[in-house]
Amino acid sequence: MDTERAVLVWAGWFDDFFASLAGVFGRVEPRRMAMSYVKALIAPVERKNGWQIAEHVGHATPDRVQWFLARSTWCADQLRDALRLFVVQFLARPDGVLVLDETAFLKKGRMSAGVAPQYAGITGQIENCQVAVFCAYATDTGRALIDRELYLPAAWCEDAGRCQLQRIPRPRAKAVVTKPELGRRMVERCRRARVPFGWVAADSAYGQDRKLRAALERRRIPYVMAVPVDETVHTRGTGNLRVDAFAAAVPLLFERRSCGAGAKGPRSYDWALAEVTWPGGAEGGPRRGYVHLLLVRRSVTDPTRIAYFAVHARAGTPIGEIVRVMGLRWSIEDCFETAKSDCGLDHYEVRTWDAWHRHITLSMAALAFLTITDTRTRHLPEPDSTADLPTPTDPARTSEKGEHRGLLKS
Repeated sequence: MDTERAVLVWAGWFDDFFASLAGVFGRVEPRRMAMSYVKALIAPVERKNGWQIAEHVGHATPDRVQWFLARSTWCADQLRDALRLFVVQFLARPDGVLVLDETAFLKKGRMSAGVAPQYAGITGQIENCQVAVFCAYATDTGRALIDRELYLPAAWCEDAGRCQLQRIPRPRAKAVVTKPELGRRMVERCRRARVPFGWVAADSAYGQDRKLRAALERRRIPYVMAVPVDETVHTRGTGNLRVDAFAAAVPLLFERRSCGAGAKGPRSYDWALAEVTWPGGAEGGPRRGYVHLLLVRRSVTDPTRIAYFAVHARAGTPIGEIVRVMGLRWSIEDCFETAKSDCGLDHYEVRTWDAWHRHITLSMAALAFLTITDTRTRHLPEPDSTADLPTPTDPARTSEKGEHRGLLKS
């Protein structure tokens, strides 16, 4: 696609995209600021903090940007819901995967909501940071972040004054909500919003939480989750065994499959499945028509490198489908990387609970627009001239469409 045509098409798509979100902001002033903020997040701004966003927008000071994040009247959760609807409109598939994972935001000081010395996966050690749980929607054609929750450590729940200062909602400040529980709430929100998905995937931080797995089983939601080597399984022949001991004791039939494309080509491993029982699962075991499975992944180049995954699936689900889901689990890491490098996910300089959720959700919106624009561009036919440009007809466009177009040009 030539550059001139691409700019025209993308501008129309941005109009439609923002029209689907604009109603969240109510009055014209926060709506204008929201559009400018998202445009700055997807622009080549070096550091997407209050000062540089204000500079990009044309403001002499960051006062209006700070007002927009901290004091204007709009709900970040409503924006999250509108963003989720936008993503589903373009990426929805019945075999879509909800991926749960967390990422850390390194910080100085102790006053930013939720900041504390805690494990940061980005460095692999204890850091002074904020940690947030995210949910991504992933399919074979695209992926985007659709939900988020800031984790609140015990030190904060024990300090009512600090919670009040950073405007943390009282229900969240009363007691620690675990990261797997935050993930469960996100899955439940997607289910209630009728998001089409067939699976939930996560790493071992979530896979080892039996309460989360049992909750999904009660809802008849299939999952593929990594588990540590000391996770136990039960079989009639062996009783309770650690998964590594079970895999060594039971003859497994491995087959080589790719779980998706990596930076150096297909990510191929040897895979095996075994039917097991997971102690501590949903009461009465898997629901009728479902089974518990152990998925074993073995490195092709180093057979001693083995990983294990708890699986809850419909009976008869082929191993290829389970491997596909496992491969999509990594898509949330791509989302984090792109959101931080291109959409300012970790560039914020805010302290309060509401301001954090507002910036993060706007960054997620910027990422969703970039992701879906890329997906749509790859499927756009090459016309002979700009006269063949498609006219956007997205249902999200509202009666205020003309106003939004004017805002985009301003």
